[in-house]
Amino acid sequence: MTVYFVGAGLGTPASLTIQAWTCLQQAQVVLYDALLSPSLLELTPCDCLRVAVGKRAGAEAVPQAEINCLLVEYGQQYQRVVRLKSGDPGLFGRLHQELEAVLAAGLEAVVIPGVSSALAAPLLAGLCVTAKDMSQSVAILSGHAPESLSWSAIAQMETLIFLMATRSLQQIVEELLRQGRSPTEGLAILQWVGQPQQRFWFGTLESYLKTPDFPDMAPAVIVIGAIAQKRYPLASLDLAFPEFLRISPASMSPLHGKTILVTRAATQASDFTQQLTAAGARVVEMPTLEIVPPSSWQPLDQALAQLDTFDWLILTSHNAVSFVMERLQHHGKDSRALAGLKIAVVGEKTAQTLSRYGLVADFTPSEFVADALGAEFPEPVVGLRFLFPRVEKGGRPVLVETFTAAGAEVVEVPAYDSRCPQTVDAQVLAALQAGQVDIVTFTSSKTVKHFCQLVGSQAAELLQKVQIASIGPQTSQTCRELLGRVDAEATEHTLEGLLQALLRMT
Repeated sequence: MTVYFVGAGLGTPASLTIQAWTCLQQAQVVLYDALLSPSLLELTPCDCLRVAVGKRAGAEAVPQAEINCLLVEYGQQYQRVVRLKSGDPGLFGRLHQELEAVLAAGLEAVVIPGVSSALAAPLLAGLCVTAKDMSQSVAILSGHAPESLSWSAIAQMETLIFLMATRSLQQIVEELLRQGRSPTEGLAILQWVGQPQQRFWFGTLESYLKTPDFPDMAPAVIVIGAIAQKRYPLASLDLAFPEFLRISPASMSPLHGKTILVTRAATQASDFTQQLTAAGARVVEMPTLEIVPPSSWQPLDQALAQLDTFDWLILTSHNAVSFVMERLQHHGKDSRALAGLKIAVVGEKTAQTLSRYGLVADFTPSEFVADALGAEFPEPVVGLRFLFPRVEKGGRPVLVETFTAAGAEVVEVPAYDSRCPQTVDAQVLAALQAGQVDIVTFTSSKTVKHFCQLVGSQAAELLQKVQIASIGPQTSQTCRELLGRVDAEATEHTLEGLLQALLRMT
């Protein structure tokens, strides 16, 4: 049993090493940091357990001691556990603590280095940190606790690169000036480098202190020294629409140059994002759903222990498949436990997820909505007993009502739940407020409701000049109720259908 400590580079798939990419594709469990693009998690298998343990701005989402315990716990249960860390895992992280916990438990540990933002960010911003005759020495420092640093020694270094220092930057600048650094020395603040929302600030130590109400640019890499004033005019890297796509059919796509806001769950947005990007769009993600376990596993576990009493298993989502199979595995079983059941699924994505477990659905309706399952069911349901694992809160009752009225018994059990995230990404909200978004997509009624919950009473106003695209009738109805309109609706209620609707509307 092995725990892999993987560097995520700048937090996007583009900056992963091939080793890291391969490791993620084989992961059974991934414990991941903050500041990572959700698209990284989509590189993992659909049944991979994803656990957020990130720390941000000094506030621990999960205490370090608990992270250590989780690594040991999962490492003892699974063959391939990945600890996904921002940048390079060995630079200013707590790799040493996690390694000590894993090795002390008798587990194997493998470290896969990553691209550190300390070096990649300046380079992508056009700064050569060891330019000849300008910088013979470079110090990479943490700004988390500047009072503990040896400033007399640091002031002698030609180039200083600070991480985690935006909150303490004024203190750092003032200390360097006290140590004799020139007020006209260069200062560069490089935020979100390598991602679509990247932005830079270039000035001097003096001009930074004289700038009133300096904007919050966390997280950022900070460069101080002469090289911060020698910026090479590199061609802009269009991350959403790279050069090799500009000569492809995507350059003729009606989505070319459009900025599209995707509101899917964080762990489910990547495939759609990649389709939109390939079609020429720039994509920003604002997850409005978090997929979590149900409040109790007891109803699902009890049903799985009595599988021989059911005739059909109904699966209406990718999440239902994943959580059912996870619980079977938890109890030491696999897909063979479903051998005596017929399986009905709704949607191509659900069928694809099922196939990864070596299972083929016995029935899939022609339309990818639950209503069609009842209307097209291939046999009389009177007297049949159905197991229906589903979302715990907010699911529509139409299917259950249809089968029950026809004489079937439907046992509903919560297999997972979806909830609204606690916060909205400040960069995405700023893009909406600045009018930088052209289209917003919604893939369920919940994504609409949670979007409104996250942005508050300004939701309809923010989308006044933004086109609204919906995946299907129920989602469109919620758009009209909460946002006043919908501009496009997918004919086929899938992500591919939504993409086609976007291509038609622009």
